[in-house]
Amino acid sequence: MQEARLLLGRGARAWKSVRMASSGVTRRNPLANKVALVTASTDGIGLAIARRLAEDGAHVVISSRKQQNVDRTVATLQGEGLSVTGIVCHVGKAEDRERLVTTAVNRHGGIDILVSNAAVNPFFGNMMDVTEDVWDKVLKINVTATAMMTKAVVPEIEKRGGGSVVIVASVAGFAPFPNLGPYNVSKTALLGLTKNLASELASKNIRVNCLAPGLIKTHFSSVLWSDESKEEMIKKAMNIRRLGKPGDCAGIVSFLCSEDASYITGETIVVGGGTPSRL
Repeated sequence: MQEARLLLGRGARAWKSVRMASSGVTRRNPLANKVALVTASTDGIGLAIARRLAEDGAHVVISSRKQQNVDRTVATLQGEGLSVTGIVCHVGKAEDRERLVTTAVNRHGGIDILVSNAAVNPFFGNMMDVTEDVWDKVLKINVTATAMMTKAVVPEIEKRGGGSVVIVASVAGFAPFPNLGPYNVSKTALLGLTKNLASELASKNIRVNCLAPGLIKTHFSSVLWSDESKEEMIKKAMNIRRLGKPGDCAGIVSFLCSEDASYITGETIVVGGGTPSRL
């Protein structure tokens, strides 16, 4: 009996160890010594992602269009003991994209991860009222700049033997938000960009996946939820009856960049509280 109890005890402890390992409890720093670039990362979803990647061991280079935002965010994250530096980068400018890549390589010796998060939405209203200039701006920043940023980073990731790209799209790419036509279309385009890049870059051992947040409570999305009645109506369309927080998006991006996701590419993961999106 004593021997049987000992064997059962050992079996239980072994199973607990396996369970803890699979849940990540015993695994620290899954991104240790990886170098990550995160665009538009001084606020909202981008900031939450940058913080989580750094918490999980990565050296993170953040960026934003304004120097004061970069300085503030770097000071905050470094104050939390995280390995974070930053640089001004307007993703619509080729010279800024190249400088971001060069800065990361010079500081950390290479690049393993790109999170492309930058986006604009200068229009709210009927699609028939959208001007050509608005279409050009939205598609240039939300779609073309993402493709060009990836193009700039791929040679450096390839030198490291492979890595990960995560493109931040939106559930609006599946189920359009009202009055945000150009933005919705640009996010649908990113779903296709993810599929194409994943196919082309697989031979270089570079995985490309997409995050599609639902309605996350940020300054960027405030036009959709700032009115209390609008917020309540939105909640009714969700299985989880609340708006998302930026941190709700961060863990899944870290997972997609880690070895735990080594067999995942070309996929879009919706983080939307059960917002209807697709079958």
